[in-house]
Amino acid sequence: MVTLFDLLIEYIDEGRIRLKKPARAVAAAYHDPCNYGRKSLKAFGQDYFAEGRTLTAACCDDIRELNPNRNSAYCCGAGGGAWAMPFSDERVFHGRKKARQIAESGADLIVAPCLTCRDQIMKSLVHEYDLDVDVKYMVQLVAESLVPGERREHEMEES
Repeated sequence: MVTLFDLLIEYIDEGRIRLKKPARAVAAAYHDPCNYGRKSLKAFGQDYFAEGRTLTAACCDDIRELNPNRNSAYCCGAGGGAWAMPFSDERVFHGRKKARQIAESGADLIVAPCLTCRDQIMKSLVHEYDLDVDVKYMVQLVAESLVPGERREHEMEES
């Protein structure tokens, strides 16, 4: 099994993609989703806590932690189908601990690999708890950090 985490890290390690960090220092914190951590460990025997941090660190210099994190991380509140309507009040209530973590971290940017978590944090928690942070999907952060490169010789020959 190859995950998006594995593929992106492989591409970075092999030099297939190059990333640049922003000119302005941005304090970033990585959100540990339930599905890529605890649930993945239980279902597949592999958690994905370190990989998201590796990718975030490849794009940002100032990395903060949300505490508690990794296997003890708080859910964002949107799991278990709560992102679907009509559960907005419940998911905002259950996301209050995540909102407090974000505020206490001092981060300017929250990186979430899970779309549901990203949407919950960006569209609900930021507004309901008046958080002054940007929220990006992990792949979005990597895409925005890409260094445009020269095409390789074999790629040019194919075109």
